[in-house]
Amino acid sequence: MQIIPVIDLMHGQVVHARKGEREHYHLIQSRLSSDSQPINIVNGLRGLYPFTSLYIADLDAIQKRGQHLSVVAELQLAHPELEIWIDAGFSSVAELQPWLDLGVRPVLGSESIADMEAYLAMAKACTQQHILSLDFTQQGYQGPLPLLNTAQYWPQDVIVMSLPHVGSNLGPDLSKLQSMQQQYSAQAFYAAGGTRDVADIEALAQLGIKGVLIASALHDGRLDAQALQAQALGSIGRG
Repeated sequence: MQIIPVIDLMHGQVVHARKGEREHYHLIQSRLSSDSQPINIVNGLRGLYPFTSLYIADLDAIQKRGQHLSVVAELQLAHPELEIWIDAGFSSVAELQPWLDLGVRPVLGSESIADMEAYLAMAKACTQQHILSLDFTQQGYQGPLPLLNTAQYWPQDVIVMSLPHVGSNLGPDLSKLQSMQQQYSAQAFYAAGGTRDVADIEALAQLGIKGVLIASALHDGRLDAQALQAQALGSIGRG
């Protein structure tokens, strides 16, 4: 099970995401850093555990009010060992291109995509294998229905983003993840939203989920270095 830490950027700072209610996000309070500066948060994460990937949600870009390209470039320079996954609300090739030039791995979020034409154009433009995020809110799936229903257009790696579970302490949406895993067994699924502890990680592993995106449990100490190391050793043993 791959554990991928998440940071959410807004106005140059890392914020605490909760249930996708972006207007109510506040600066993060983390045991890993004395402030919410992105570089200090990432330094803290890397000090906690040698993560190999980092998921970044650029909330300003997602809401079409700016972007954090220079911040991400700084993080990339400071931590070249990290593969950075970036969701910047991509809705066109023009929005995508500066990030492709940076060399990060783009996450195409379904909530930001108007139609299949836009998705296919962006997928074709990606110089690296992109990641698809299928985004779900309280109202259900957000995005073009053909994208949800036609797995032939999906890349290998697919995030199931359950926004109502993000920062909620509800646990992951196991029923949705199980359904997706059973229906599309050829994909590598990543769970996003609600993972609280090692027990949740083990439950996801039992379903065959490849990886999990986590923020809150890393920052509040529920998943500490010892727990992460034990989980990694357990995964190796099961392999």
